[in-house]
Amino acid sequence: MKTLEKVSNFAGSTFAIWVILFACLSFFFPGGFTWLAPYISLLLGIIMFGMGLTLSVSDFKSVFQAPKSVLIAVVAQFTIMPLLALGLALIFQLPPEVAVGVILVGCCPGGTASNVMTFLAKGNTALSVSVTAVSTLLAPILTPALTLLLASQWLPVSAGDMFLSIVQIVLVPIVLGIVVRLLFRKQVEKSVAALPLVSVVGIVGVAAAVVSTNTEAIVTTGLLIFSVVVLHNVLGLLLGFVLAKLLRLDFSDQKAVSIEVGMQNSGLAAALASAHFSPVAAVPSALFSVWHNISGPILATWWGKRSEGDDSFQDKKVS
Repeated sequence: MKTLEKVSNFAGSTFAIWVILFACLSFFFPGGFTWLAPYISLLLGIIMFGMGLTLSVSDFKSVFQAPKSVLIAVVAQFTIMPLLALGLALIFQLPPEVAVGVILVGCCPGGTASNVMTFLAKGNTALSVSVTAVSTLLAPILTPALTLLLASQWLPVSAGDMFLSIVQIVLVPIVLGIVVRLLFRKQVEKSVAALPLVSVVGIVGVAAAVVSTNTEAIVTTGLLIFSVVVLHNVLGLLLGFVLAKLLRLDFSDQKAVSIEVGMQNSGLAAALASAHFSPVAAVPSALFSVWHNISGPILATWWGKRSEGDDSFQDKKVS
């Protein structure tokens, strides 16, 4: 078990490298990864089940202990990113499938990687976990509704079908995970160390599946989509931070809100795009998965070092 824990920790700490590596491999050798495409929803369901296994009642304490911070982050999550996506789709005059894909990424809840990034950035990790949990539980209603509102000008959107998909691949697995944790707490606590490995394998599999089935689309429009994805992520991180600062949250909360807003559940977006639109609509989510696993660690490392510098300064000042 200790060996598995070490492997899992290593996979979690090098998450970005594996996403980038397998995205490149699936682009240059698509034949080796296209078989994963039918299992995108299953992979995401496994990831969400793992998320449920890690959740407990204490993770929702921040909702009651600091409702203002949680409310700000959740509202920002479902306003800033969807509106940014709409604006970028209009400004860059994206093709319909790509525009819907970008908007779908923006309308999804925060990704589970945001909790790790907040921890590394020395932000309020408890707040991050609470916001991820709350936004994910709200996703079955808000993600289809926002996608219908913002993306229907490009392609028909079935909010009802999308709602059912999110319930099946997100809500049900999370609830099952929570129930299993409640019933088999000791067993779950022994195996929870392996969950980062499961998450890494799942997200890498989703990204590889989407890239391998869309190599031609990536060749023709990849640079444009990647530029939009980078802007979407960076502006989301920036606006989330600025909003939290304007509302006078402390620096630890500002970092958590910024990361929660900027880092999306791109796996969910890929699954929904593949199921309800077209393979091309899943390309933005695949590239988002690659990019935010580059920008997230960079920002987290910078903030983490800045916090260390502030702490050492305070120590010298006290002494």
